[in-house]
Amino acid sequence: MEIVHVPGKNLGKIMLYALSTCVWCGKTKQLLTDLGVEFSYLYVDLLEGEERARVLKEVEAYNPNIAFPTLVINDETVIVGYREDEIREALHAA
Repeated sequence: MEIVHVPGKNLGKIMLYALSTCVWCGKTKQLLTDLGVEFSYLYVDLLEGEERARVLKEVEAYNPNIAFPTLVINDETVIVGYREDEIREALHAA
C-alpha cells in the first residue's frame, strides 16, 4: 500500500483517501499543499484485492457512502467532497 506523505506544518494526523482519476480529490490535495500542511494520501483505486477491501472498510467507517475525497483530520473531523471553506475552518487556515 502506497501511502504518500507530504511534508508541511504539522497540524495533527491528516489523511486523504482519494481516487487517482478524481478532479475533486486533486483539488483537495492541492488545497492542502497550498495551505502548507503536513498530510498523507492514498489513491484507493490503485489498490487491489484484500488491501483494497481493507482500505474501503476504513473509509466506510468514516464515510458510510464511501465517496471521495474523504479527508480525515485527527481521526475526528471527516470532510467528504471538496469543501474548501470547511477544510480551511477545520485546519484554522483562512
